[in-house]
Amino acid sequence: QVQLVESGGGLVQAGGSLRLSCAASRNIFSFNTMAWYRQAPGKQRDWVAIVTSGGNSNYADPAKGRFTISRDSAKNTVYLQMNSLKPEDTAVYYCNARYFEVENWGQGTQVTVSS
Repeated sequence: QVQLVESGGGLVQAGGSLRLSCAASRNIFSFNTMAWYRQAPGKQRDWVAIVTSGGNSNYADPAKGRFTISRDSAKNTVYLQMNSLKPEDTAVYYCNARYFEVENWGQGTQVTVSS
């Protein structure tokens, strides 16, 4: 059983920054991909950013130019640096680790952006 523990969420004003962390219980390079998703109240869970085991990253349109996904292999941790935050970024952010068809999820961390 893989454990993913997110942290770093909180309340921030519009235009501010947060860095989310996702600590994995095993080597993050053992996963095909690691990703961040978010879910706003009453909405579906949407993909935000993804990084492959080979280091390729990609972003959903709302995150492009503002969010950066990165990894620290020594800490088995994936980060999501979020800059220029907007009220519409308010959501619970979830970490996802996928190994072929097996997906693992963290418990989520709340991000609230005030206007």
